Amino acid sequence: MYPPSSKILIVDDMPTIVDLLKIQLKALGFRFIYEANDGDEALQFLSRHYAARGDIDLIISDWNMPKLSGLDFLKKVRATPEWNKIPFILLTSEGERDQVTEAVLAGVTSYILKPFTTKLLENKLKAAWLKTSEPKK
Repeated sequence: MYPPSSKILIVDDMPTIVDLLKIQLKALGFRFIYEANDGDEALQFLSRHYAARGDIDLIISDWNMPKLSGLDFLKKVRATPEWNKIPFILLTSEGERDQVTEAVLAGVTSYILKPFTTKLLENKLKAAWLKTSEPKK
C-alpha cells in the first residue's frame, strides 16, 4: 500500500467528488493531497510541481471533464518521460468495454466505477501499488 507520505493528485471538475476523495484518502492516512479541476490544469500543476519537487506518487483522475478529458490527460502523462511511470487511476461512470480497453491501451494503472466506497478505493490503491511496485522481469 502507498505510504501515508505519498503525494496524490486528484483531478476532477466536480467539487463534491474531490471533497469525497479527500475525505476518503485522509481516512486512509494520506496527508499530501493536491487537486486540479481538469486535465489541462493538472498538466500545468505537474509541470510546476515537478520543476520544484519532482514527485507525485499517484494520480486519480475523472474521465469526463471539460478542456481535457481524463483519458487525454492520461495519454499526455504517459507521453511525458518525467511522468510516464506515475500510477494513474481513472474514475468513471463509463463501464463500456471499448472505453475500458482504450484506457488500458493508453496505460491506465486501474479504474474505479462510480459510485465507489472507501473500501473499494482502498482495494484499488493496494492493487495499483502492487502492480507498479513489483519488480519487472
